[in-house]
Amino acid sequence: MKLGPDNKYFRWGLTAFLTAAAGILFYFVIFHMRVLKSGIDLVIAILMPVIYGLLISYVLWPLVRIFETKLFGKILKKMKVTPTAKGKKAIRLTCVLATLFLFLFAIYLLLALLIPQVANSIASIVENFPRYIDNIQEWISSTLKNNPDMENTVNNLISTYSEKAEEWLSQDLMPQMNSIIRELSSGLVGFITFIKNVILGIIVSIYMLYGKENLIANAKKGVYALFSTRRANQIIKDCQYIDATFGKYIIGMMLDSLNIAVWCYVGLLILQMPYAILISVVVGVTNFIPFFGPYLGAIPSAVLIFMVNPIQALYFIIFIFVLQQIDGNFIAPRILGDSTGMSSLMVLVAIMVGGGLFGIPGMLIGVPVCAVLCTAVRHFMERRLADKNLPTDQEFYNGLDQINEESHEGVHLRRGREVRRDEAFVFKSRKTEEKEK
Repeated sequence: MKLGPDNKYFRWGLTAFLTAAAGILFYFVIFHMRVLKSGIDLVIAILMPVIYGLLISYVLWPLVRIFETKLFGKILKKMKVTPTAKGKKAIRLTCVLATLFLFLFAIYLLLALLIPQVANSIASIVENFPRYIDNIQEWISSTLKNNPDMENTVNNLISTYSEKAEEWLSQDLMPQMNSIIRELSSGLVGFITFIKNVILGIIVSIYMLYGKENLIANAKKGVYALFSTRRANQIIKDCQYIDATFGKYIIGMMLDSLNIAVWCYVGLLILQMPYAILISVVVGVTNFIPFFGPYLGAIPSAVLIFMVNPIQALYFIIFIFVLQQIDGNFIAPRILGDSTGMSSLMVLVAIMVGGGLFGIPGMLIGVPVCAVLCTAVRHFMERRLADKNLPTDQEFYNGLDQINEESHEGVHLRRGREVRRDEAFVFKSRKTEEKEK
């Protein structure tokens, strides 16, 4: 007797093995979650260069294609030259290296422009902090001059916390310098590890960008080897949809955040507000997070401006509110389009769940992940409804009370009708339903 995938005993044994393995894994997840998490963290730490390489190659691939088709493709077409296989490889490598060079140069240029400005802003905040406290006290005195009791209370609070801050600097911070130095040393090791992973990730991305077609071809070959042709075709379509959803969302959010940062900087310059570069960077970076991002960036920025000039802080809040309304209603829809196809409620839920599970990275990728899951669930529901010969259009279910079991026609909600007690939570077996029919 031959044992193979077509043998029923082989399939039974494989099913029993997978069931036992799933039970053991479930037990391990429930009662040994800490050990499992440490193992997952170790695997992720080892594969971090590969993860960085995947992210870098995923972001840079559109630019590589532009170089390859729009630049070299047009040049070769005008020269009426058909490249050989080796020539195509040389062109691909040139495009990958040129794209990577532009990517690193853009990062260097951005940091060279921002770091001095941000460093100067932070140094100015530290240097002028006592003056900012005086400004706040003067503003409070002028605002509450008709209410001396409240003015004294607020000033006493500010004085108390200012004294506590000075006491912490002199008595707590200095004796703890050794522990701070140790923490900085561990942070330095982590930073060096991060730089090492990024460098290795760049190297990995070169190989991925250079041989992208071969990698995808091998993956498709494996899918067709493991699954039936129909199932493999569907898996490939699903992966293409996931790729399109993530690509449109990530690139769209990058463009939208850059747009917000530029307009914020221009607006702060026009309004003559302090720390324009620093605040624009904060607002642009936090704009990656939908809904919560604009507020996460605007609140600390408003506090910073408030220390310099309380009235300007109010103008800043109004300006950011107007800017976010313009972006949310006009600019972002044009850039992002309908890349997720999700309602505002689902976007909010995706951000909260993603942030609760994985922190800031979860908030960033929660929306496209939820969009993919919602599409899968929607198609599953529509298939189940189609199998039951029920309508799949959502409009059919608006105001629906019941569906006629025989004609499958909708009975719409009748006003004033209350469900009787004997109609609620009625559980009938199939045999009982068949007898009633």
